[in-house]
Amino acid sequence: MAEKAEAASLKRVFGLTTLVIYGVGDILGAGIYAIVGKIAGLSGSAVWISFLAAMAVAALTALSYAELSSRFPKSGGVATFVQKAFRKDWLSLLVGWLMFCTCLVSMATLSKAFSGYLLAFAPMIPPAAIILALFLGLAFVTFWGMRESSGLNIFCTTLEVSGLILVILVSILFLTGIEGGAAGAALQNVPSAAGEGLGWTPILQGAALAFYAFIGFEDIANVSEEVKDAERNVPRAILLALGIAGIIYILVAWLAVRVVGPAELATSSAPLLDVVRRAEPDFPPIVFSVIAMFAVLNTTLLNMVTASRLLFGMSREGILPAWLGKVHPKRATPHRTLLVILPVAIFLALSGTLQFLAGTTATLILAMFCLVNISLFVIKRREPRTVGFQIPLLIPILAFLSNIALAAFASQESHILAIVFTAVGVLLVFINLVLKGRRLQRLRN
Repeated sequence: MAEKAEAASLKRVFGLTTLVIYGVGDILGAGIYAIVGKIAGLSGSAVWISFLAAMAVAALTALSYAELSSRFPKSGGVATFVQKAFRKDWLSLLVGWLMFCTCLVSMATLSKAFSGYLLAFAPMIPPAAIILALFLGLAFVTFWGMRESSGLNIFCTTLEVSGLILVILVSILFLTGIEGGAAGAALQNVPSAAGEGLGWTPILQGAALAFYAFIGFEDIANVSEEVKDAERNVPRAILLALGIAGIIYILVAWLAVRVVGPAELATSSAPLLDVVRRAEPDFPPIVFSVIAMFAVLNTTLLNMVTASRLLFGMSREGILPAWLGKVHPKRATPHRTLLVILPVAIFLALSGTLQFLAGTTATLILAMFCLVNISLFVIKRREPRTVGFQIPLLIPILAFLSNIALAAFASQESHILAIVFTAVGVLLVFINLVLKGRRLQRLRN
């Protein structure tokens, strides 16, 4: 019996170090490659302050995730936390729908970034063709099936981080005088935040967009059942991964606007490539573009896999048609879900701007984080404890308020699309409840 129970459980492969690497790779991903220029367009040379503000907001919710993961070291993340707090299946299903929508909009965002870096050295290709080819290729991989491993994740993370380290190194060399007069001119041409007449509004608007780059720390909670000593290591990994990624982001953002300048960076479709080009003209641009494209591609693929599994799960739960809950007879993948994911993701990518899509993704994530913080507040009040990782009751309250405040600075268009997605989710949940009620009534009769 013991052997059967062990075989039925997930293998615990993550120690603290590998879990931190997993988290850093998940957070860094493609966000910084995609949106640093758009943030510079909002907050100017104070772009690093926008990243700092976004990190502070993320850190509060990360603390809530840390305690919740310590209390409930199981896979499922936010859906599990909401279920534990409110014990309402319909609310967990709504959270699952919002997670699915977040994946869709994030995929569309990343496809725009991928297109920008590819067009930097292949401008003759139509952007729409790039987006279509990208999604079709990723759909084929998702259909065919993929196995994730800790070793592969470490490789992906190393490659993604190497691009950011390259940006940091060439920028420092450029600004410290290795390039002589060019560096001095660059520094002279970058206005200060005060000189631009910036107040807190544009900085916080930039922070609302920068929050997109911090998405990923919450995924550490999803692998809790595969972590050694999860109650101790998961909270530490969440905070360490967020801190490491945040420091890298702030440094990259601070350097980028000093090498290129906010106005030029804001109009770039490949912002970090332009930083490398300016700081080190002899470095082959195609090499950095490939690194950036790989980072974007990897994150987009993970979003597509996650979206397909979420849609599959919701079908199995009865919230969506059972037709979507079938797997391919040979590949054993939920292939029918791709028929829903592809047209919506492609439509969003072709019709929305990168800034609008990233803002919508951040808004949806902030809404889910509000539910996480409310869940922790309810659980702490109902089930106080004196052991394990704990935070003061004030933290989830501050986290909830900061999430609401930051979401308010997202664009009105992002709010509208987030509300539309939420309304569709509420409608699906309502229909599901009505159908379940009718089935129960028939059984009673």
